[in-house]
Amino acid sequence: MTDMAGRADPWPSGRARPIMGFNAGMASRQPTARRYRNRPPSRFLRRLTVGIDIGGTKVAGGVVDSAGRVLDRTRRDTPGLSKSPREVEETIADVVDELTGRHDVAAVGIGAAGFVDATGSSVLFAPHLSWRHEPLREALSSRLRLPVVVENDANAAAWAEWRFGAGQGEDHLICITLGTGIGGGIVVDGLVQRGRYGVAGEFGHMQVVPGGHRCECGNRGCWEQYASGNALVREARELATAESPVAQALLDRAGRDVAAITGPLVTEAAMAGDPTAIELFDEIGHWLGVGMAGLACALDPGCFVIGGGVSDAGDLLLNPAREAYRRTLSGRGFRPEARIVRATLGNEAGLIGAADLAREEIRLFARDPRRASYRRRLFFADERDRG
Repeated sequence: MTDMAGRADPWPSGRARPIMGFNAGMASRQPTARRYRNRPPSRFLRRLTVGIDIGGTKVAGGVVDSAGRVLDRTRRDTPGLSKSPREVEETIADVVDELTGRHDVAAVGIGAAGFVDATGSSVLFAPHLSWRHEPLREALSSRLRLPVVVENDANAAAWAEWRFGAGQGEDHLICITLGTGIGGGIVVDGLVQRGRYGVAGEFGHMQVVPGGHRCECGNRGCWEQYASGNALVREARELATAESPVAQALLDRAGRDVAAITGPLVTEAAMAGDPTAIELFDEIGHWLGVGMAGLACALDPGCFVIGGGVSDAGDLLLNPAREAYRRTLSGRGFRPEARIVRATLGNEAGLIGAADLAREEIRLFARDPRRASYRRRLFFADERDRG
């Protein structure tokens, strides 16, 4: 068997293929947990990396150390959907340039909201950006003169919670992020599970109610139409629009403006004891638990970590979710139940995870002598450019 350049392939099919660097386009990108845990940290692990979290409204960047601490931060507004991919990439590069101007970093990790292909080189689709089969890794590594890792933002958040947050020590972890929609990531035995084509973990588009609410994806009854921030706001606004007596307190908080009812406003009301807001979280929590019970049938995790803005409600969300999970779990009473816990890293989980995945990949890259010459060329060229 030969590789893409026509050379004899030292890793024929049937054997595990190592990570081959940042521009090789190989499908296997998985950090290996047992090797990671049992070997002392190398100088590559101790180096700083930059993590970038690209959302619909902001591009957030941070310098992250090997303990998951964010040492420096900056952000820019995200260019709109109508902007070209190059404008988005220039915004990312601007964030990285600002941070690398103040810190010596080894690599850059990008957490992108969208489908990232199995090689980690291209963003196949991003709902809030103009990326369609965009070769993001090549474009940014050429522009930045640094190794670049591209990862789905929910996968990056799951990795961060497994490494530094609520999922530490768990061998079978599912991370669910509840924002405007539902994102997800799976970490098993220290490996991010990306699937054959790189798009595993899109839990929000599992159908839980056939023929239910229309979803932006084009289908009906998707999970995120019942257990997300959008679902919470939709239900609250429907009550207010109907002028329900039970919604008057929410309307008062919103200045009598239905459009001003937001997820944070409903969360604030629930935490202040508003019975209608609490009831809304009961409903969102119920559907969250139903969906997790379905995931448990397929994946049998030891722990669900719940993050995203909706999780700010804490046990007002998680207690009804735990109850619904126990009530709908297949084989309940005869099988162990996964723990359901709140994420601890907050809005910076994606940024931290992307940076740490970049650090892990550069460590594996540096260990492979067949790729060392490329790494030297990259950094020597960078030094010449700076000089």
